[in-house]
Amino acid sequence: MALLNFRRAESRPEGPDPRVEAFLQDYSIEVMPRTAAKIEDFRALLPEGTRVYIAHIDGVPIEDMVATARRLARDGFRVMPHFPARIIPDKATLGDWIARYQGEAGVSRALLLGGGIATPHGDFDNSMQLLDTGLFDKAGFDRLHVAGHPEGNRDIDPDGGQANVAAALRWKQAFSERTDARMAINTQFCFDAAPIIDWVDGLAAAGIDLPVHIGIAGPAKLQTMIRFAIACGVGPSLKVLQKRAMDVSRLLLPYEPDDVLGALAAHKAANPDFGIARVHFFPMGGIRASTDWAVAHGGAAARPAGA
Repeated sequence: MALLNFRRAESRPEGPDPRVEAFLQDYSIEVMPRTAAKIEDFRALLPEGTRVYIAHIDGVPIEDMVATARRLARDGFRVMPHFPARIIPDKATLGDWIARYQGEAGVSRALLLGGGIATPHGDFDNSMQLLDTGLFDKAGFDRLHVAGHPEGNRDIDPDGGQANVAAALRWKQAFSERTDARMAINTQFCFDAAPIIDWVDGLAAAGIDLPVHIGIAGPAKLQTMIRFAIACGVGPSLKVLQKRAMDVSRLLLPYEPDDVLGALAAHKAANPDFGIARVHFFPMGGIRASTDWAVAHGGAAARPAGA
């Protein structure tokens, strides 16, 4: 009988990489009402005060969004619901949503974005129009984040370029300079550090100094990740997943963001002025998988039960 040859496991340094540990401080995460409903206690998963974004998918009732925001705020998290321009029919509806989040859940932060559907439901097509209403300022919202796309967005630039996306970010930079809004850019998830670094450096060269919260896909099955990447229009870095899928030895292993976060953390450590300020997790494989990965790599842990 032939002997099976097993490769000796590579030795790894004990403990997390201090550069990754520093990079993960004050990370944020995204949830949806339907996935949040399956979590018995977020306090057992997330550090106290974690910024939690609530994704508003077309068709989700505002009542479910507000209820999720209320629950998370009650448990001590910093809640930032999505306001997708293209699913908001008019200014009156926008005002109602703001009032409900504020009055029922104490929310004073928001992520404004286009919304990812082809045909707007009403008067709004983009987040700049939401900002221009003045309703967030009137309500005293003190932090407004906007979307960023390191690899472009064909909903905005159908030719695959960056012209319209770049123009929108310049507009938002100017808005931040003429108002009291505390703003940041939350990006789509990517799998390759190189295009992210180029994009963030390009923002700085264009005079855009809004802090970047880089979107990172949390651990998930490789097939799941590829499906999400294609659906969300992730471009150049999709090749990273496709290359991995061709490696039979790694095909059945879950995707984990070690490579991309390791490279970004190393770049940040070597270039302290680099524009990425925070990491934002998209929990493709579940919230626990993302938080467990973050804790294992130096991110803050949830408080033990009863603490």
